[in-house]
Amino acid sequence: MADFLSKDKDIECVEVRADTLDEALADAAVQFDTKVSNLEYEVIERGFDGFLGIAKKPWFLKVYQNPDMVKKVVVGKNGEIIESEDEENIEKIVSKNGEYFIHHFGPEIMLKVTLPVGEGVPVIEDVVIEDLQRPDTKSFDEDLVRSLVKNGTDDEYKAVGEYNHEASADAIFVIDISSDELKATATINPPSLGGADVTAEAIEKALGQQGVVAGISKEKIQALVDRPIYNEPVVVAEAILPIDGKDAYITYNFETDRSKLRAKQAANGQVDFKELNLIQNVVEGQPLAQKMLAEQGKAGKTLYGRYLEAKNGKDIQLPLGKNVRVDTDGRTILADANGQVLLINDKICVEPIMEVDGVNIKTGNITFLGTVIVKGAVEDGFNVKASGNIEVSGTVGKCTLESDGDIIVSSGIIGRDEGKIVCGGSLWAKFIQNTTVQVEENVIVTDSIMNSEVSAQKRIILNGKRAQITGGNVFATEAVIAKNIGSEGGGTETTISVGFDPRAKKRLEELLEMQNNNIKQLDELELNISTLENMKKVRKSLPKEKEESLVSLNEQKNEIIEENIKYNEEIEQIQARLRELKNIGKVYASGTVYSGVKIFVRDEKDEVRADTKSVTFFYENGFVRRGKYEQPNMDDIKGPEGYS
Repeated sequence: MADFLSKDKDIECVEVRADTLDEALADAAVQFDTKVSNLEYEVIERGFDGFLGIAKKPWFLKVYQNPDMVKKVVVGKNGEIIESEDEENIEKIVSKNGEYFIHHFGPEIMLKVTLPVGEGVPVIEDVVIEDLQRPDTKSFDEDLVRSLVKNGTDDEYKAVGEYNHEASADAIFVIDISSDELKATATINPPSLGGADVTAEAIEKALGQQGVVAGISKEKIQALVDRPIYNEPVVVAEAILPIDGKDAYITYNFETDRSKLRAKQAANGQVDFKELNLIQNVVEGQPLAQKMLAEQGKAGKTLYGRYLEAKNGKDIQLPLGKNVRVDTDGRTILADANGQVLLINDKICVEPIMEVDGVNIKTGNITFLGTVIVKGAVEDGFNVKASGNIEVSGTVGKCTLESDGDIIVSSGIIGRDEGKIVCGGSLWAKFIQNTTVQVEENVIVTDSIMNSEVSAQKRIILNGKRAQITGGNVFATEAVIAKNIGSEGGGTETTISVGFDPRAKKRLEELLEMQNNNIKQLDELELNISTLENMKKVRKSLPKEKEESLVSLNEQKNEIIEENIKYNEEIEQIQARLRELKNIGKVYASGTVYSGVKIFVRDEKDEVRADTKSVTFFYENGFVRRGKYEQPNMDDIKGPEGYS
């Protein structure tokens, strides 16, 4: 046990935070100037990688050095600094002077000597001998004294001589016990010449005779015997006081005081007021808080052994609000939905919908794991990112909106050539101007698309009274539906493309190229493998290096074959998708397609040279054909949830 305590004294700890467990341990290793393998750690807060980079949380560790690997720093005999990780070979040295104590117990003169430590000064033999020569001293063994001073007494008193003992001159002491039975003191009257000192055994016996059974401190008694304090009460025993248990409490994994949330600082130290960090995003299943259990109290004892009751800690209820649940351990609170975590009326809640009056300097940019509802406008220069839908009642300016769901803009989008909309679902808007739009499903506009780059993996539909596309490039895999396309007089270039999937086409080209490269590598591997196998047949064995090379070549061959199988599966899927597109790809214009408009259907071009009314463009026999306007089927186009 003493060895363990000695090691524990040398152990230091540091607290580190990092994005990953490995990074945190590496940081601690640098601080300790040791290897990661020499560290032990305690996880204070588990890290979390986040969702698409959102709600990322660092690991928080308390890291210790392995007690068997603690680096010792000692001072050598010549003052040099010595470092070692071998605890058995070098001990930590703390300098301490030697000491001696002379006391008269009974009829004997007793001596205790402690040896110096490190650079400490030893006890001088002649000083001890001189101190022994009192008027009442009969005799003492000088050789024994010198030997004990030189070698020490192992923290014990040794008899070294005799003196003329007068019992009437002995020191006397009194034991007093407090009325609450919590403390006992010894008051010693000093001995006269020829009198004996008080022994530790005498004090302990007196305590026992007065009924003291708990809290006796041998260390305090021995210290009083070694260095007596006369005519003053000195504590020699104390009751074992009860320790009340701590109440249960909640540790939060998020900032509960929103006033402490601060804006991000740029690399140059300037505050970015667009990144206010007011939203604490969490994902479903993320730990939000944990209840630390109430502790049981530890009972105590009076000096007489009477029981002293301790209070147990009080339990508390888990502060459960909306969209949270309790983990299987019964103590950890988890998010039950994506959203922002809030402490509302002292209860933990996760809000999957965030409502703001507008997006501006007051809110900063918004990044939210859920649906964002903006009651006003998204002002120029501010961005909104959401894993759910984005709904904007006002206009959207020169901004970036990114959503994994739908985007609904009740008014229009005015991008000023820098605005960008990225949508994982469908986009609804009154109009789109000078904006880049990328949508995974449909774009539905009630007024117009002007001078914009708009692409949709399904359809682009303009269904209002004006319903006009003017300027820019508009692409849809299935269909573009509008009233008017282009501008009168052809002053603004307008391009409409339908009937193909550019991303699928590009990926197909990449896959075919990678597959061809693999086939070339396979041919080379087959040749090298064949050469080595023929050599092995002739020689019946191969040198070690060539045998290892043959194994490696076969492994590479198998890896490439497996890779090609995956490429083939993806190629077949893409080709099936492209075959499906053969029967789709149309441009519908119920009003006028103005001269100068360029129509691309499945890579084939039709440039309109004269205004054309009520027309449908489609692909047939390698050409873009024109037919009478036919009403497209839009039964499957439904408005966003909650809108008509």
